[in-house]
Amino acid sequence: MGFQLSPTYPAGKWLGFVAAVWVQAISGNNYTFSNYSDAIKSLMGLTQLQLNNLSVAKDVGKAFGLLAGLASDRLSTPVLLLIGCVEGFIGYGVQWLVVSQRIQPLPYWAMCIFLCMGGNSTTWMNTAVLVTCIRNFRKNRGPVSGILKGYVGLSTAIFTDLCSALFANDPSKFLLMLAIIPFVVCLAAILFLREIPPSSTAVEEKEEIKYFGVINVIAVIIAVYLLAFDVTGSHGHVLSQIFAAILLILLASPVFIPIYLMVQNSIRSNPKNSDIEGNTTEPLLGQEALSEQVTVVAEEVVVVEVGKRRPVIGEDHTIDEALRSLDFWVLFVSFLCGVGTGLAVMNNLGQMGLALGYTDVSIFVSLTSIWGFFGRILSGSVSEYFIKKSGTPRPLWNAASQILMAVGYILMAMALPGSLYIGSIVVGICYGVRLAVTVPTASELFGLKYYGLIYNILILNLPLGSFLFSGMLAGFLYDAEATSTAGGGNTCIGAHCYRLVFIVMTIACIIGFGLDVLLAVRTKNVYSKIYTSWKSKKSMAVTDRHS
Repeated sequence: MGFQLSPTYPAGKWLGFVAAVWVQAISGNNYTFSNYSDAIKSLMGLTQLQLNNLSVAKDVGKAFGLLAGLASDRLSTPVLLLIGCVEGFIGYGVQWLVVSQRIQPLPYWAMCIFLCMGGNSTTWMNTAVLVTCIRNFRKNRGPVSGILKGYVGLSTAIFTDLCSALFANDPSKFLLMLAIIPFVVCLAAILFLREIPPSSTAVEEKEEIKYFGVINVIAVIIAVYLLAFDVTGSHGHVLSQIFAAILLILLASPVFIPIYLMVQNSIRSNPKNSDIEGNTTEPLLGQEALSEQVTVVAEEVVVVEVGKRRPVIGEDHTIDEALRSLDFWVLFVSFLCGVGTGLAVMNNLGQMGLALGYTDVSIFVSLTSIWGFFGRILSGSVSEYFIKKSGTPRPLWNAASQILMAVGYILMAMALPGSLYIGSIVVGICYGVRLAVTVPTASELFGLKYYGLIYNILILNLPLGSFLFSGMLAGFLYDAEATSTAGGGNTCIGAHCYRLVFIVMTIACIIGFGLDVLLAVRTKNVYSKIYTSWKSKKSMAVTDRHS
């Protein structure tokens, strides 16, 4: 058959995953508010509390992700992507019209709606990508989550650095990028990303791990490249354009994996054995496939229901069954403590930097993004490795991130020289760990059958956390400090502006740590079963090779 681009063939399967990576690389636009928030604040004459409530409106868009979750079981992946990119084009497009002053500033309530639309657009993109890829590569959920969430983390730095390199940090042109680029990328991804049967042999799993490793290496190179651009100071126009061109080449480079597989498939194909094309080295039928499929059932820890017995943790749950589970709410609240406080920092980085005397705060946005990437991509792969090595419960990595995040907040509260740099890095890492670890954890504890909706219920923590920690806590306390020190003004200068905010968020992280440890203890048996299943499967593969 020659070159095959069907999703069921290796080349088509990996082209779909590469398209998913590209979607994630542009779907972190929801975290870039600090890059243009000051322009909106000045243009509309807002107080910090009003500005923070705009950022909450942006995050409230995540709450409507429940619609994407419900739709994920009824609509195809391309339709989900189309809805997301059109909504984002409208939401960020209107913000661009306002900031570029092509239209008069809209009423405050109208701006809230369009920021909400921009925030909601990413839930459709993320749901389409995460649900499809977790199901397509269910044997390697940690690496899949780490890579995809890692590129979401990088997307903030990608947008920020491209805007800095090409448009000198012009907020209106930045918003134009947020409107157009995700729209174009999602339209391209619609052509390739589909849900397909997962791997059924040990050979296929091994191939998956190899290619995930290649994409990980490329992602790390991109992150280091972005970091080098950020820490080397200002750059000339020509050098900035060269930087942007190389960045785009690096982002495109994962496509060489499906190209390589297409070439390999073309070489192996032969009209005489076309009926078994693609099975030269990876038998898909017979006793080996049957034994692998039996193992898949064991790995998913799926147990046939007897009567109306409620499922135990590790089995497929309906939404009602998940919401009745104590483990779900422990995961939910611990997630709130981590992502809610992290969002408060990311939404307020611009004002935090200005309060401490920094004139250019884009470096902090980029640092949070890049180190968030390292947190995401490493925690996904590392947590997967330790499950297969010793059955280590995945929630333990969330617990470790909560403690490290608490230390970061303490440093930021002390406002020592350079503490905002260190704090931005620590918060980025821990926020990334939280997202990358929780995604596969939810699928392992409550199953994949209704995973799209369960994931979006957990993501409700983004608007809820933004409201509690950014809109209420940070906004209210900042304005209180500004009023007391600036005669009623809406700008606060000094380390005291956010000190109490950081102290409260430290306490929240300590509570989250306790909940994560509790969840790790309660789910130890689940991860022991996954480890035993994987070990048994590995032994079976070795026996088959020697027989």
